[in-house]
Amino acid sequence: MGLVRNDWTLDEVRALFDLPFADLIFHAQRVHRQNFDPNQVQVSTLLSIKTGACPEDCAYCSQSIRFKTGLESEPLLALEEVMEKARAAKANGATRFCMGAAYRSPKPKQLGQIVEMVKSVSALGMETCATLGMLTAEQARELKQAGLDYYNHNLDTSESHYDKVITTRTYQDRLDTLQAVREAGINVCCGGILGLGETVLDRAQLLHTLATLPEHPQSVPVNQLVQVPGTPLYGVEKPDALDFVRVIAVARLLMPRSHVRLSAGRNGMSDETQALCFLAGANSIFYGEKLLTTDNPDEHHDHRLFERLGIRPEASAQSA
Repeated sequence: MGLVRNDWTLDEVRALFDLPFADLIFHAQRVHRQNFDPNQVQVSTLLSIKTGACPEDCAYCSQSIRFKTGLESEPLLALEEVMEKARAAKANGATRFCMGAAYRSPKPKQLGQIVEMVKSVSALGMETCATLGMLTAEQARELKQAGLDYYNHNLDTSESHYDKVITTRTYQDRLDTLQAVREAGINVCCGGILGLGETVLDRAQLLHTLATLPEHPQSVPVNQLVQVPGTPLYGVEKPDALDFVRVIAVARLLMPRSHVRLSAGRNGMSDETQALCFLAGANSIFYGEKLLTTDNPDEHHDHRLFERLGIRPEASAQSA
């Protein structure tokens, strides 16, 4: 444990999940310290630049046009509105600005507008990230030329559980987008969601898939489902807090040099659970009261938590 490998077997991953909790956390913290400052956390802000009316049927999502969630759809934001949010995020300590649009895949005119957003945010000295649905190789290259640093495209769950959550695009569709992004030279942000009705084996299979990609994702978001009334997954059993921490720790061991992001669902976590996640190797979070359309702890609460834990925000790679 501690080596960067892309040849993990599923049995090895399952063995990590089976470790006693204290042993797993010990090894995860040891490996984390080999690769990162254990008291630094990378801070990002996520803005929904186009909300709702998505044609996909992701069973967890408030933005799907197929479910009655009460969400009002909104068109693509104007450039200046995005820049106002980006400047505020930077002032609050965020080093990366992520822009999310509820598309199956962006059309040429939409992509052209987003390219201008990427260029403008990058000019602020912030890292840029986007999540826009599926991309072709040409679209990925266009975003790279605009200066996009990261592209987020989660696998969500294991391939075997995937069709119980999403039917409008395939697992291979997601892998193809990741390949296009990787080949364009954009950093990959890819992880999953806990609380989709998956088993422990599904979680192991998801992490195995991520850890055996040709290159580990530079950022691995681990989300806890934020249940939205009106979606098919509303009311499913929530993951146990220690099981969530266990996934963070296994992700750290499998992908020792990736940033592991404690992502959606923090609003429902205690400070103690979040502290355990940082101990287990999480070293990235989202600042801001909203993650696309769901609640998130405000930055003032996060500042207080950081102070209690002796954590410092990580400097931007652009200013390093």
